[in-house]
Amino acid sequence: MADDLSRVSLRAERKALQKAKILQRESDRNIVRLVRSALKKPETERTEAEAAVLLLHRETVDELCKRQVRTDELKRKQEEVFDDAEELKSKVRELAVAVKQASHLVVYTGAGISTAASIPDYRGPNGVWTQLQKGRRVCSSDLSKAEPTLTHMCIRMLHKEKLVKHVVSQNCDGLHLRSGLPRQALSELHGNMFIEVCTSCAPIREYVRLFDVTERTSLHRHGTGRTCSICGGELRDTIVHFGERGTLEKPLNWKGAAEAAGMADVILCLGSSLKVLRKYACLWSMNRPASKRPKLYIVNLQWTPKDDLAVLKIHGRCDDVMSLLMEELNLQIPAYDRAKDPIFSLATPLQPEEEDSSTREVIAPLHQQDCSSVSGQQSPIVHGGWFGRGYGKGRKKKKAS
Repeated sequence: MADDLSRVSLRAERKALQKAKILQRESDRNIVRLVRSALKKPETERTEAEAAVLLLHRETVDELCKRQVRTDELKRKQEEVFDDAEELKSKVRELAVAVKQASHLVVYTGAGISTAASIPDYRGPNGVWTQLQKGRRVCSSDLSKAEPTLTHMCIRMLHKEKLVKHVVSQNCDGLHLRSGLPRQALSELHGNMFIEVCTSCAPIREYVRLFDVTERTSLHRHGTGRTCSICGGELRDTIVHFGERGTLEKPLNWKGAAEAAGMADVILCLGSSLKVLRKYACLWSMNRPASKRPKLYIVNLQWTPKDDLAVLKIHGRCDDVMSLLMEELNLQIPAYDRAKDPIFSLATPLQPEEEDSSTREVIAPLHQQDCSSVSGQQSPIVHGGWFGRGYGKGRKKKKAS
């Protein structure tokens, strides 16, 4: 009997405690609402009651003010800033001098160099994650229709002229490869959507395709549904999603990236937010004294976490900056020629039994202009694939306040 009464008493205490916590949370929410409402008004327009609330709840006022500062700072970092025409030319002239004088220039590229090919970036005003953050739906399209941009072709020419030694790219769109940049001069740290590999073969066997191989793949699911023509092992894509560690030798080429960074005296970052790249210490020669690290030049419209370390930050579109740079260097910008796209000589045809293994559009040597792009209509939605993955990883649901 005494035990029963004790259990009832404990349950009553737990319920009372839970109820008290619920009431406290509701009270805290009401206080936050009152304080937030009062803070929105100019000081001269606040009522005596509102002024009293602010005085009584100074901790809440301080917390909300700190939140607002953080919000304003985040908005500032997301804003695009453009240098005026004269300033842009002046900065590019300074960059041109650095390019000429560099003994080992390495270029790091991000999504910003492919926006001119109608491939959206991630963190720009219309970027994939920016739209998702605003609760908007993002549709994928067949990115194999994209072609190398002016920036891709400029980088290829700079490498041909021995002014650029190596390119480290975060992009999976394969456009550096398709521009004609030699593979040994390229590290695609997050993979290439045109390449699938057999990891059962030693060394790993590579298959370059003429379509996006990631139709059936996603985070931690990399099987493409096709098999190796030599050993019969399952083929997998090469994409490195957020939360994964890229270990493939090709096309990631981490060895080439690390060696290039180790020899670099100048690093040029084009169209990258650097929020991911900055986490790769080996790319920034952090083992060297600060005075002996490569000189850093950044081309981006938005803030990056490396801005304070840069010798020069250029606020301009990559194509505009690279066009001016090539003019300063007195170099011609080669035009992309689809008929000479290296992907066609590298590609491995599908086996007869694999002809129906993909529904993605196959790129052809002769350019056939897409009707939807002529009419201004959007390309049809493509389901599956690598693009835009990883946004939700690690994000916590917002708590109601």
